[in-house]
Amino acid sequence: MKLPPLFFLLLAVTASPIRAEEPIQATVAFPGLTFSQPLGIEPFPGSSSRLIIIEKVGKIQLLDGVGTDKVMKKEILDITKPRDGKFEQGGECGLLGVALHPNCAKNGQVFIYYSLKIDGKLYQRVSRFTFKDVADPVIDPASEQPIINQIDPAANHNGGDLHFGPDGYLYISCGDGGAGGDAFNNSGYITKGFFSAVYRIDVDKKSGNLAPNLFPAVVRDAQGQAFYAIPSDNPFIGAKSVRGHDITDPASIRSEAWAIGLRNPWRFSFDPKDGRLFAGDVGQNLFEEIDILVAGGDYGWNVVEGNHEYQKNDASGKKTAPKLADLSGTNFIAPIHEYDRRFGNSVTGGVVYRGKNLPSYEGVYIFADFSGRVYALRDQGGKWSATEVVKDLAIAGFGHDPSNGDVLFASLGGQVKRIVRK
Repeated sequence: MKLPPLFFLLLAVTASPIRAEEPIQATVAFPGLTFSQPLGIEPFPGSSSRLIIIEKVGKIQLLDGVGTDKVMKKEILDITKPRDGKFEQGGECGLLGVALHPNCAKNGQVFIYYSLKIDGKLYQRVSRFTFKDVADPVIDPASEQPIINQIDPAANHNGGDLHFGPDGYLYISCGDGGAGGDAFNNSGYITKGFFSAVYRIDVDKKSGNLAPNLFPAVVRDAQGQAFYAIPSDNPFIGAKSVRGHDITDPASIRSEAWAIGLRNPWRFSFDPKDGRLFAGDVGQNLFEEIDILVAGGDYGWNVVEGNHEYQKNDASGKKTAPKLADLSGTNFIAPIHEYDRRFGNSVTGGVVYRGKNLPSYEGVYIFADFSGRVYALRDQGGKWSATEVVKDLAIAGFGHDPSNGDVLFASLGGQVKRIVRK
């Protein structure tokens, strides 16, 4: 995700494609409630009236009474004073993702992705917390147990989304390490750190799953045991090579990897009906893309950007327009949709609509670009087509209303909004 100033966003809204057949609009979802740089919306498992709002500044808000006219907001965690290090919220850093365990009503577990500096060095961290009391939810800050602590060479391209999948495993998105053009050469590798991929881990350490390989970012207890396991069917376990890079030592593999070759998968989501994983992968200079991620998939960064060849020495295409990529002879998976700078400059990602109030949008992927456009992406006989449907500013994350399935989105400007029929 890129964070241009508001005046740039206003200038960036240009002519758009033809609008959808059924006009829709964005309205304030919870009148009277405002937030501090909200960037994520997460369900509260087992509840149709509770919702989690993630604030980039380091706070988690619980909304109670969703679906009624008396929605109450309650701060349930302030993460800005970690036990070690200093919370970092500048640029693309901050509190980036929250996922409640599907069985949190019993185990009280919450998983959080955030940025911090330790001894002046930047880290991206995934930690497990627990609720003091799930019935009256407040997360205990003293319960933090870091599980992944990845040193980060630059402050941008952090990914930071995390969700439990339909299989009960935790999926985590990580960017390529930052700077530009994959400056740290992380994409296409599964023997480096937690970069340029979506990872899949078992936080319950189920029988038959594997211990993660030794790596500095994997936090371990006093007995040397990690706080998670590797699902035994993760796709890169035992890989002999990736993109022509021979792997001679199986213990060097980041066996957490599930889908690779991503630049900055800022927001991803599972289709509530069929479990497909949709991701918005932020482009470099020319193309944004939407992917359906699959186990073992390689999405080509930094060889390709969207459907086009990535020109390392001419990333902006000022000298030569990039050619369409020829994926034959590669294992790369093409995006289902790309768009260029006429239609946006930083894809946010979105969610599949499975609600009650907009039947013509059933199964449609609704996503945004940070520049101010919301699109409806439809599968039309295997060919995906996007139509602009709404305009708004600084959209950083999507979710669903648990009471009726309405699409909600979070604007860094301070509002959570709802997409409804115009």
